[in-house]
Amino acid sequence: MNIARRAFAALGLVLCAGGVRAQPVADFYRGKTITVLIGVSAGGEYDLQARLVARFIGKHIPGNPTVVAQNMLGAGGITEANYLYNVAPKDGTFFGMIQNALPVMQAVGLPGPQFDSSKFNWIGSIAATVETLALWHTSGVKTVEEARRKEVVIGAVGRGGITDTFPRMMNEFAGTKFKIVVGYPGGNDVNLAMERGEVAGRNNTWSSWKVTKRKWLEEKLISILAYEGPKPADLPGVPSVQDLASSPADRLAIKLIAAGTLYGRPLALPPGVPADRVEAIRQAFLATMKDPEFLKEAEAGNIEVEPVAGPRMQEVSADLIATPEAVKQRARPLIE
Repeated sequence: MNIARRAFAALGLVLCAGGVRAQPVADFYRGKTITVLIGVSAGGEYDLQARLVARFIGKHIPGNPTVVAQNMLGAGGITEANYLYNVAPKDGTFFGMIQNALPVMQAVGLPGPQFDSSKFNWIGSIAATVETLALWHTSGVKTVEEARRKEVVIGAVGRGGITDTFPRMMNEFAGTKFKIVVGYPGGNDVNLAMERGEVAGRNNTWSSWKVTKRKWLEEKLISILAYEGPKPADLPGVPSVQDLASSPADRLAIKLIAAGTLYGRPLALPPGVPADRVEAIRQAFLATMKDPEFLKEAEAGNIEVEPVAGPRMQEVSADLIATPEAVKQRARPLIE
């Protein structure tokens, strides 16, 4: 009998311990506010996706905290990423949507990023992305061959970001003659510059064009010259930048430069957040991706939902850090 009583007592302690482990996440988040930082201006794809997730993820986090989105601009998203990594509370009350080109910048050793992308606690993204180079209908250029013969002005946000590196990559590997003007506050500002005739084109994701400028596509106001990332079924006949490259070494450099496409529009927690809260946020994100109300709103906004999970992003970040030095050195001048 004593043995039986001791066994039941031990079982009770195990069950209680399990309950104690499960309870603190809900206890911590109950009544709290989570801030979702966005490193770019309002209205673009990063902002739209971050705010969409913020509206729904709270009900899937234990304790049902309030979730608010906040833009933090500066240096093409670097200010926000550095803040999230080095300054923001490491308790799970702050996470952010990171510009997907920043891990590549950090991996090749550029100044600016003050973080190790492999140490972020990646949460996930709504989908991987396809980067494109689009030209305004009055540019006089509709093919890569024409872009090799005629100089075209491209608008970009910040030096080293994908809006700058994508046209530079095309100049290097495809022989185009893009003249790149950097310094626009955000993608919407470049769009306005295209309408005003200040610039003739820009880099943007294919999904962003379909979400934010579907009318431009329907009215054929822009044409897609090239893409990089997963091959889009709805861009038949458009070449990837890797297709245009002339050597395997060039293709490896392009793959590194465009590695941000694997992240999509990624959300991340800073390093140092307790593991149980990281897991709770990751699971809440995946539950959000299946939430009928979320999916309905995503469909209404023409947002394609094919989630990339946080652990996959950890693998991508580790692979970036492990990229052979020769490939990093080949890519670095095009990212600087």
